Amino acid sequence: MTAYEDLTAHARETMALGQIAGRLGWDQETMMPRGAAAQRGEEMAAIESVLHARRTDPRIGDWLAAIKSEDLDDVGRAQVRHITRSFERANKVPADLAATLARVTSTAQGTWAEARSNDDVAAFLPTFEEVINLKRWEGQALAAGEDVYDAMLADYEPGTSGADLAEMFNEMRPELTALRAAIIAAEQPKRLEGRFDESKQMKLTRQLAKTFGYDMSHGRVDKAVHPFSSGSGLDVRITTRTSETDPFNCLYSTIHEVGHACYEQNIDRAYLLTPLGQGVSMGVHESQSRIYENQIGRSRAFTSWLYTQMVEAFGDIGLDDAEAFYAAVNRVNDGYIRTEADEVQYNLHVMLRFDLERALMSGDLAVGDLEAAWNDRFAADFGYEVDKPSNGVLQDVHWPVGLFGYFPTYSLGNVYAGCLNDAMTQAVPDLDDDLAKGDTTAATGWLRSNVQTYGGLYEPRDMIAKASGMEPGPKPLLAYLNRKFSDIYKL
Repeated sequence: MTAYEDLTAHARETMALGQIAGRLGWDQETMMPRGAAAQRGEEMAAIESVLHARRTDPRIGDWLAAIKSEDLDDVGRAQVRHITRSFERANKVPADLAATLARVTSTAQGTWAEARSNDDVAAFLPTFEEVINLKRWEGQALAAGEDVYDAMLADYEPGTSGADLAEMFNEMRPELTALRAAIIAAEQPKRLEGRFDESKQMKLTRQLAKTFGYDMSHGRVDKAVHPFSSGSGLDVRITTRTSETDPFNCLYSTIHEVGHACYEQNIDRAYLLTPLGQGVSMGVHESQSRIYENQIGRSRAFTSWLYTQMVEAFGDIGLDDAEAFYAAVNRVNDGYIRTEADEVQYNLHVMLRFDLERALMSGDLAVGDLEAAWNDRFAADFGYEVDKPSNGVLQDVHWPVGLFGYFPTYSLGNVYAGCLNDAMTQAVPDLDDDLAKGDTTAATGWLRSNVQTYGGLYEPRDMIAKASGMEPGPKPLLAYLNRKFSDIYKL
């Protein structure tokens, strides 16, 4: 075998083992008995040790040195680019640190869930202090003297930096806060109220998953505290959650996770279990989930169809017509939870987390001061106080499991989705006619052909630029938000 064939065969087995680790994580959030948390931590540490050894195998360096770029096609060069990046990163992180992080963050997830259910920040702080110290150690190893937070970002969005994101957020924040203020001062549309049977929500949510193209023969829908998507290729699973008084939480969480899942399901099967066989970055991933959820799923056209499905499922829902339903779906509400936030306020939630986690990683913010810092920032940004920790600093699973640098990719995904939406609506002129019939195939087909099929072939910003025909930036998103909400609120 050639060096390239040896390299890709090794990578394929490593990817397969990584999928097994991901399945353990899926099980932990959905079906694992609560008492198994400590053992699961040991299991995750063991498999991470195996993965780290494979990712740092000295033969990878030998194979890479023997490969001549000019002998490869575009796919081959992209595979080598991803493997090189992973190899260089893995060799910077000591094996014992990688295993310890896997064990501690797995255990921390259970500790966080218990603390969240009891609204007890103090119970979580010792474990969280350990997570922070380990992540700082890892970040310093990865940064090699450069910016620690930038090194963490590279895990989720290669090619960006904290400074780049801060500049983007500084451009977005004034327009978002001005739009929010104008909306709050306007007359508010009627909200959806009542009680909605949770089994009926799950039945409708599975129908919606199929409506958006989710292949249930290669996936499944389960319930979890925090909705997520897991896996790639032939096994891509999603979770959602239900609330008897808020069916939108269930329905739109599902559409969001289906966006992630369809990205993974629709990648060219030739890339299966290779570095190209998964989403290229979390920003691009989030662009798919957000455009499914918002520009498609919350559009006037699609909600006119969804209104009929809601009435069929639940009977009288207290809204007179499809237009009132559209306004209710897009109502700008006070709220604490990022995943439940409307399009106008969502990015403000992300910016809060971005600033706090940068401060945590730099050491400018102590773990013991995090809750107060969160509450002060929330009150300043949203104008009201956090009522309890589960609605504040304990609401997200990301920090407990060590995902620092992940949060800003949510807003970056919104920015990418704004660019893609402009291109998609120009390419599919009859889009609204289709969506009003509950037919998403033209929209999801365009995204599949222009983004999803490529997997990791292109770098993140290059992928969005290729698909949208423009250099990614926040202007299309901001224009879309101003146009949509000025119409709804008659601004």
